[in-house]
Amino acid sequence: MKQVSAKIISNTEVMPGCYLLCAEAPDIAAMAGPGQFVMVKCGDKLTLRRPFSITSVTNSGLYILYSLIGKGTLWLTQRRKGKELDLLGPLGNGFYIEPATKNLLLVAGGIGVAPLVFLAQQAIGREKSVTLLLGARTAAGLYPTKFLPAGVQTVVTTEDGSRSRKGMVSDILPDYTDQADQIYACGPVAMYQAIAEQIQKQKKEKSIQVSLEIRMGCGLGACYSCSIKTKNGMKQVCQDGPVFDMNEIIWQEVKI
Repeated sequence: MKQVSAKIISNTEVMPGCYLLCAEAPDIAAMAGPGQFVMVKCGDKLTLRRPFSITSVTNSGLYILYSLIGKGTLWLTQRRKGKELDLLGPLGNGFYIEPATKNLLLVAGGIGVAPLVFLAQQAIGREKSVTLLLGARTAAGLYPTKFLPAGVQTVVTTEDGSRSRKGMVSDILPDYTDQADQIYACGPVAMYQAIAEQIQKQKKEKSIQVSLEIRMGCGLGACYSCSIKTKNGMKQVCQDGPVFDMNEIIWQEVKI
């Protein structure tokens, strides 16, 4: 983990209200793994840091995808090329690819695609096969495929039918589970619940790694604001996660 002052390389709106920011942070990029996050100082000295999933990395650059949802992210949208960002990271425990895995299935709901892009990048680099089920409410909310690593097979759904198949991304999951060695997901709690139901109906013994996007105070395990109940007791999303096995979490108790 490092705290760095990173120069912004680009900060572009890639979907309505969603931005892809690239910062020059080679030290963090070199240490980061898929599913980990950074804490970003958004504003003055008294402002709490905000957690953002690491979306992808290059040799010197670190990308984060974020939505405009409050004062902190509004401040972030106004940072232009050349400005400095105070970053802390990488933090948390991320996704794990089993050595024997050949086929990865990624399930993304809306901006939940953020950490899965990095996972796809790493998997493709290891010569794995990657299928991404990408869902959003409308076509405008779909992450542009031009920002995905080359070689990812993308299947799209939209809730209103404005792009490709109409429905939820979980609706098409049964068509792809058999070919998957491992499944990874990121999205709203309702999507996770639907995925769990689909897997139970299929009677599949599949391990599904999920990334929780939850409010954090410090990101370092000191404030306990991101604590959740699991079958193995209380866990802190910032320290024990944000990636967990889906079956470990008591979903009725999760407040996001």
